[in-house]
Amino acid sequence: MYLGARDLAAGTDVAAAIGAAPIQLDATDADSIATAVARIQDEAGSLDVLVNNAGVSGEQRRPGEATIEDLRAVFETNVFGAAAVIDAFTPLLEASDTPVVVNVSSAVGSLTLNTNPDSRWTMLAYPMSKASLNMLTIQYARAFPRWRVNSVTPGLTATEFTGPREGGPSIEQLRAAGLQINTVEQGAEVIVQLALIGPDGPSGTFVGNDGPVPW
Repeated sequence: MYLGARDLAAGTDVAAAIGAAPIQLDATDADSIATAVARIQDEAGSLDVLVNNAGVSGEQRRPGEATIEDLRAVFETNVFGAAAVIDAFTPLLEASDTPVVVNVSSAVGSLTLNTNPDSRWTMLAYPMSKASLNMLTIQYARAFPRWRVNSVTPGLTATEFTGPREGGPSIEQLRAAGLQINTVEQGAEVIVQLALIGPDGPSGTFVGNDGPVPW
């Protein structure tokens, strides 16, 4: 098992705690991706499971306030980075008997949920990027029927990604406001579940801890 991290030192500490081999991997850096692929090719020869977990929230500005640069910054990691990683690792996935890809998405990327009149999501870049990531899932699931390719949403999870941000509410304040904030273990459940499916498992789906999520 490999754990990819932009910061190899930080990744090494986490990898040691879970018994994984740390590997430097930046989804926005083609050389970094190629080096990671070459190492896994040399050491393992194939890849059974690829979890695309790289993601940034970017500037959470609403339509009319968000800039094109805001969009580019988020899409670079959340969409183009994910696509680049899957593309580069395709030969190693094809070499596996049971290839699995898990794209870590978000419910904010659901077109159905966003069209609900009660939806409170007004930011532009991040939801757009996750909707695009979901399309990446659908297209790869269709193009590689032998693979199991799925999008998952871990929900709001108590990590540095969720908060606290400068000037923003803390995780405790978000919980006090009634938002469900998962522990890291709870957020990881659906990712692990979809990573461990067999060749007869679902493909081309969007799933959360409570079951299917509408596209």
